[in-house]
Order: sequence, then structure tokens, then C-alpha cells
Amino acid sequence: MQRLYPYGVFRVGTDVYLTFDDGPIPEVTPKVLAILDKYQVKATFFMVGENIDKHPEVFEQVVRAGHSIGNHTYNHLKGWRTSHEEYMANVTKWENAFNRQLIVNRQSSNRQLFRPPYGKAWFGQRYALHKKGYRLIYWDILTRDYDHSVTPQEMLANIQRNTRPGSIINFHDSLKSNERMLTVLPQAIEWLQAQGYTLKAL
Repeated sequence: MQRLYPYGVFRVGTDVYLTFDDGPIPEVTPKVLAILDKYQVKATFFMVGENIDKHPEVFEQVVRAGHSIGNHTYNHLKGWRTSHEEYMANVTKWENAFNRQLIVNRQSSNRQLFRPPYGKAWFGQRYALHKKGYRLIYWDILTRDYDHSVTPQEMLANIQRNTRPGSIINFHDSLKSNERMLTVLPQAIEWLQAQGYTLKAL
């Protein structure tokens, strides 16, 4: 996989990393934060810039809780269907939204994390992001919490079967995932911690 996606990160070190895509939204993200706080876990949120602008109060909650934040484009663009120029302009538009909120909330961050929506970006887009200073974070475990044909039990079994040192687990704090993800998340955290894994933010 690494050969097919140069500049992409699929696993890191020996810890395990929980990641959440597509937020922040008030219906789901605060519930995720409450679960993470209960288990004293830090995670990484790959946010859509449009949602940052729509829900600055939720963005602030994530920042103040000490979680990492990554770029997920401003409009959740699929790289394979977007010109290079439009894609990179959308990445910059995300940066502007992110920086506006950091200034408003008097916070600072030097995080340079990026996850392509749908995991899809052309080589040229990935190369340009790399040159811009981003670490391109993919995953080795996709929970498919957005897919209602996959049961919570199957989601948890997938995590239990495939987690290994360095795993990056992909959840979504979105309306599509919502209750199903919120059901599995605490179960997954309890299982991972029982296996001796340390859960960290990227």
C-alpha cells in the first residue's frame, strides 16, 4: 500500500490512533468528546472547513480538549474528481477557516496533518500537499461506521481482528455514523486498553 501511495502514512510506531472524519457538528462531535474524556483518550479530528465555519463553538471544544486537528479540505472534495488547482485552493480555504478560529479562540497550533476525503487524491495532489508540509494520514482500519449494512458488532469485530501496533482507526463524527459509531466507540476503547494499547493523537 505504501508503494501505491507515496507520502501516505497508514501506521505509526507502536501505539494506536483513533481518528474522526467530517466534523465538527453539534449533533455528534460533543458526544465523541465526552466518550474520549471519560476514558482519558486523545484523538485526531480531520475536520471539514465548512463545518469549522458553521460550528465554531464545537471546533473550540475540540481544541480546548487537547485533541489534534487535521485538514480534510473545505468542502470534502474527492481528489479524483477535482482539478489540481481547485483541490489545492480548497485546501488553502480550509487553512484560512482554521486560522480564523484559532485567532478568535486565542489558541495556537502547528499541526500539519491532512487526510484526503474518501482517501482519494491524485499523485500530483499528494505531492503538492507533501511539499506544502503536510503529513498525509490514511488508515489501516476503516470502521465503515457510515455504512448501515455493517452492524455495530461487525464494526467492533473488524477492530478486534485487525488492530496491531501502530494502527490508525478511521471513525466519522457525522450524522451518517452517529448512534452506530457512538455505540462502538466506547466498546472499542475498552477492548484496546484491555489489550495494553496506548491510544494517542497524531
